[in-house]
This record gives sequence, C-alpha cells and structure tokens, in this order.
Amino acid sequence: MLHATLRLAALVVTLAGALLATAPVTGQSDELQEANQLFRQGQLGRALDRVEVYLKGKPKDARGRFLKGLIFAEQGKPNEAINVFTELTQEFPELPEPYNNMAVLYASQGQYDKARSALEMAIRTHPSYATAHENLGDIYAKMASQAYDKALQHDKSNAAAQTKLNLIKDLFLGSPRPPKTTAAKPDATKIAVATPAQKPPAPVVQSAGKAAVPAAKSAPIKPAAKPPSDPDEVLSALNRWAKAWSENDVPGYLAHYATDFKTPNGESRGNWEAQRKARIAKPRKIQVDVDSPKVVFSDSGRVTVTFRQHYRSDALNVSNTKTLVMVKAGDKWLIQQERVGG
Repeated sequence: MLHATLRLAALVVTLAGALLATAPVTGQSDELQEANQLFRQGQLGRALDRVEVYLKGKPKDARGRFLKGLIFAEQGKPNEAINVFTELTQEFPELPEPYNNMAVLYASQGQYDKARSALEMAIRTHPSYATAHENLGDIYAKMASQAYDKALQHDKSNAAAQTKLNLIKDLFLGSPRPPKTTAAKPDATKIAVATPAQKPPAPVVQSAGKAAVPAAKSAPIKPAAKPPSDPDEVLSALNRWAKAWSENDVPGYLAHYATDFKTPNGESRGNWEAQRKARIAKPRKIQVDVDSPKVVFSDSGRVTVTFRQHYRSDALNVSNTKTLVMVKAGDKWLIQQERVGG
C-alpha cells in the first residue's frame, strides 16, 4: 500500500475546523462543543450521542452534521460517513471539505475513480484548496501504480513499467513527506496548516497593528531590490482587501490583485475574475475577518502574510488558514499569490 493512501486516510479527522471554529459557545452549541471535546478524547459513542441531541434542535446545521460524519469515519463506518458528506455537498456545494473527506473515504475503500471525481469537485469549488490538490496527486499516483502493476502482470520483462513503478514507490515510501496529523487524536476545531511551497530566503518575521491604505491595480510587478520593512502598510492593504470583500465591493476587491496574479488553478485571469464576481455578489451579507496575521519579508522584495480567515455569510460560516504572497507596486501592496492551508 502506498504511503499516499495512508496519508489520505489520516486526513479524515483533521478538517472539522472549517465548520466548527466559529461556533458560538452558548445554548444548543454547548452540546456541539461537548461532542467535539469527546471526539478529540476518542469517546466516539458519547460524542455521537451529543451530536444527535444537538441535531434534534438544528437538523440542518452543517457543523453538527460535519462532526457526525467525522465520528462515523473514526468508528469505521465509511458508508455512513460518505452519506453524511454527500448530503453536505448537495446542500452546501460551496464547501470543499466534504468533497475532500468523501474522497478520503472512497480511497480507503479502493474506489479511486470516485475519489478522483470528489477531489476534482473540491478543487472546482475552491481552486486554491491545497489539500485537495495534494490528495488528487496522490490518487493519480496510486492509480498509476495499479496500471504499471497490471502491465507487469502481462509482461514481466517490461523494464519501462518496472522503472516507473519503482519511481512511484520511491516517491511515497523512500522519502515520505511529513504527515499532516499526529498519532494522537487531533483537535477537531483546528485545520492542519500546510508548509508553504517555497520559503522566502532570509526571512525577517515582524508583527504589527493595523492601518488604512487603499489598493489599486498596477502595471506588471517588478519586486524592489531591497525589501520594504513596514508591516503596517502590508496589513492595511490586507484589511482593506477583507473590507472590500465584506462589502460585496467586487471592483474594490479585485483591485487588490496584481496584474501578474497567479490564479490558483492556472485558469485565465478573466475566468478567475468571473468566478470571484459570482461568489462575492451572490450572498446578501458577507463578513470577512482577519485574525493573527504574521508578516514575513524576503530579500526578493515580496512579503508573505499568513493569517486565520473567518468567513460568514447568510448560509456559510467557515474558518481556515490562508497565505498571501504580496508585492509592492508604487505605494500599494498587491496580491500575487493566494493559497489556503499555509
């Protein structure tokens, strides 16, 4: 069994934070908080009882149902968990996490075609969802290994197939990537934070308060020779980006992205903007809050900002970790890259 499949299975118990982190702690939500605590302690039967009590009062609540799916998965009831996550994708199609968890469960059953389809839906829903992209790569690798195995069954002298199969096994078994979860029960109110794809050279970490600087579109970006060192300017741009999003101000929101912005899924800038316009204009009420930002300057003139993003709308309440790579154009900090998960 490839290491990829093991890592996929472990991810089932790490993703409740997207729906649980912003849950209130009064009234019926006390039952949900208690269920979550019992889940983290491994008391799955009691946790399920608490969730059922909570859902009697709020049968459509996504947070409680999501946790119920996680409990089923931990209890070794994949079909029941898949049913829960399938219903969530039908009622909350904008959430990528249920699709991802369905894929994890399908992969644990060897249903790799279904896992692939679910991950593709997660990415279509949220093109910058890094976990789904990584899991999809692992699924493709697993499917490739099966195809090479089958080729070798028919022709054991096929050196090319054997070499490719060995490469895949070396990739996942020879030098496995660090797991996203620990052996102990993870905190179901937190999402695992992925490592950034590229670390900036010689970083200088600074924290700062908030200010207010407007942002606008610019010409193609050329990073400054020397990195700026005022985190207040960066955070003011970040806060105004969140404010424009909260106010359904599509032009103001898009103005915070550099002209050479790298779209999350490699789509054209026009298609990406059309998707963002549809998403931002649809809810009648949006509130986007930035929590605990960390600003890291690099010698390249870019800056990396990692923070906890809380998104609330009429139908959705989600928290996750987000990372923005920003560049300065004139006196404005603009977003050049954007990814979820760190």
